[in-house]
Amino acid sequence: MKANLRKIKKYRFYSTEFKQEIVSLYESGIYSVYQLEKLYGICNKSIYQWIYKFSTFNKKGIRVVEMKESNTQKLKELEQKIKSLEQIVGQKQIQIEYLEKMIDIAKDELNIDIKKNSSTLQSNGLERTKKK
Repeated sequence: MKANLRKIKKYRFYSTEFKQEIVSLYESGIYSVYQLEKLYGICNKSIYQWIYKFSTFNKKGIRVVEMKESNTQKLKELEQKIKSLEQIVGQKQIQIEYLEKMIDIAKDELNIDIKKNSSTLQSNGLERTKKK
């Protein structure tokens, strides 16, 4: 005898605060509806309903249209930001290499060990250390 199995429908309920947060992210221009859909796993129909319900700009009966140019513009701006950050990281890497070379020169030519010597014993703070 087969058991009578039914599919269990899964519903997700979102708080009003969460819905308003999603709408504010959309209105601020940080994310598009498509990005919010992928980021939070919410269907775009629900997001559009929340926009019509909670948005101060978009009301029911007004169609929300996202221009492809705006998404490509955002993408170009983000790529430019990544490029500038990579340039900054490269400059910092050059500075690090320069300073490490200076430390090596100070050690070799002037016998000054700037880097911490790992073989040095830690003091317990109770005894006086002897000067060389």
